[in-house]
Amino acid sequence: MGIISIVFVVILFIYTAFIAQLIWGFKKVNYFEVTDSQPKTAFTIIVPFRNEEKDLPKLLASLSQLHYPKHLIQFVLVDDFSNDNSVRVYNQWRMAHESYDTTLLENLHLSYSPKKDALTRAIPIAKHDWIVTTDADCIVNNNWLLTLDNYIQTNHPEMVVGAVMYKTKNNWFHHFQQLDLMSLQGTTIGSFGIGKPFMCNGANFAYTKNFFAEIGGFGGINDKASGDDVLLLQKAVSANLEKVHYLKNNDFIVTTKPENDLFKLFMQRVRWASKTSSYSSTYAKFLAVMVLLMNISLVVGFCFTLCGNIDWLFLIIFLVKYLVDYILLNKSNSYLRNGKFFVPISSSIIYPLFSSLVGIYSLFGSFRWKGRTFRK
Repeated sequence: MGIISIVFVVILFIYTAFIAQLIWGFKKVNYFEVTDSQPKTAFTIIVPFRNEEKDLPKLLASLSQLHYPKHLIQFVLVDDFSNDNSVRVYNQWRMAHESYDTTLLENLHLSYSPKKDALTRAIPIAKHDWIVTTDADCIVNNNWLLTLDNYIQTNHPEMVVGAVMYKTKNNWFHHFQQLDLMSLQGTTIGSFGIGKPFMCNGANFAYTKNFFAEIGGFGGINDKASGDDVLLLQKAVSANLEKVHYLKNNDFIVTTKPENDLFKLFMQRVRWASKTSSYSSTYAKFLAVMVLLMNISLVVGFCFTLCGNIDWLFLIIFLVKYLVDYILLNKSNSYLRNGKFFVPISSSIIYPLFSSLVGIYSLFGSFRWKGRTFRK
């Protein structure tokens, strides 16, 4: 066995150990059963947006259909200098729903991160202690807040993480993104199960103003364009792990839309990956490195095969990785998609190349987001 083969086997062994640990952790996160109790928690829902005239109506419609007392909800939307009709969309919705407590703010760019600036702008005027964030291209479940309130009354957390999934059309490109997001959601749940949470999504994220202030808000993480969710979560975990919870319930799953353009998808994933260098979690950094190395190993092995150097070891490595990945994906699928049938063979062949390119590019390149360019 050559040195390259030995390296591949070592990488596979470590990668498999990580995924097996996450699979075990996934099982430890129990499904939360809602009880019959009266809503008590008051929420301020914050939605930063930029050029979302097409998607904002869907979010606002879902928010207006929430099964929750209106006097316990405040909506704060922050316009990040949109140059479309997003503000008009909001104003039309507000006029049609005058019974809601709603506020529209204009963002102030005080740091390198527009979204953190938007949240920093909104949180001081929040009337309620519980802050809930979501994105303008999302749709929330009718029982979203009701489920969160029930969980808060039962478990008394200070920060709560929920799942985000795509609402896909029946095409391969959307399913590819769905499988990718399912793997991230499975990793998120698994990391909570082993007591090492490091991932979340700002489209379904909640925390108290007091806890936000206690951990110093976004202080120390404003140098990254993104990270209003993941980096804040890791600060919270470092400060007080016991106060940070994952809420596993289907009514607390937020849906969003996948990208329809490969370049936009690549830029989105680069933006997500760019946070890795700022992780405070050693576990998360090591896992990210091993995932990148595992995918690069498969790409290299595939290139060897194309050159005529067919190596049965490469096939074994691919099959072992496919198997452990499938087990974690299947658990995510059972929770997030009610066990709908899926066979990710083609995605598993293409994903290592896509993931490797994203990982390598994120270390050196810039990315475009909402019409702006951000550099490392």
